[in-house]
Amino acid sequence: MFEPFEYEFFVKGLIAATLASALCGLIGVYIVLRRMSYIGHGLSHAVFGGAVVSYVMSFNFYVGASLWGFISALLISLTTRERKIGADAAIGIITTASFAVGIALISRYKTFTRSFDAALFGNILGVSNGDILALAVVSASAAVLVFVGYKLFLFTTFDEEVARYYGVPTGWVDTGFSLVLAATIVVSMQVLGVTLIAAAIVIPPIVARLLTNSFKTMMALSTALGGFCGLAGIYLSYYIDVSSGATIVLVAAGLFVVTLAGTSLRGRRMAWGRRASGRRVAERKPAISPD
Repeated sequence: MFEPFEYEFFVKGLIAATLASALCGLIGVYIVLRRMSYIGHGLSHAVFGGAVVSYVMSFNFYVGASLWGFISALLISLTTRERKIGADAAIGIITTASFAVGIALISRYKTFTRSFDAALFGNILGVSNGDILALAVVSASAAVLVFVGYKLFLFTTFDEEVARYYGVPTGWVDTGFSLVLAATIVVSMQVLGVTLIAAAIVIPPIVARLLTNSFKTMMALSTALGGFCGLAGIYLSYYIDVSSGATIVLVAAGLFVVTLAGTSLRGRRMAWGRRASGRRVAERKPAISPD
């Protein structure tokens, strides 16, 4: 049971996966409640292009890829505000174009193609002390930002137009969130891989939403569930010899299926109870509460 902990690479991977998954769970709450799930998927692909460009230009990976992802998010926001283009279309165009830049550079400079396998699919064996430090810094910064700007994020998430009417700088809130999201994706690439990060961002908050109608509880649950999926996924991947990123996502998906089945069964039992007592059956899930 404790055999994997004898290896340094496993301990590093466990710490990195737990931190990355918990961070994705925290940020994912805002993504899910604002119905921006597609941007998490698209931005992870956009960041890949930035990572390749940073390598070609011999620029710092974390700074270059984060800056690239941040600019991509801003371009998406500006395109949807200034033009009559849907958010899904803007995300599809900008992020796939960015991803294509990365693929084009890799196919042009074939000598470093193998270096980006981990970025695409995740590689727990390649986690370094620098990766863990970057994850810790971004996680701490995101937690502080969410704590300090809690009311601003909350107001903007629930009703952006009303928040703007009451003087909330929604543009700056979106800008700050875009920066945190880009940094989250960059530091999580090594563990989860570009192709699987979106699932780690979306699944834990959806599971938490199924379990609670309270915003605060949802944030705490999503972060804890994300951390658990990272920890359990890495542990299982050691024994079944499967990619760490894929195992983490499969654990999260399994948790979602179990939770959905449990809450659906509970809902049916409550509906049957109401029918039996002659009360009207509620057909819609209650709205989430800010408390």
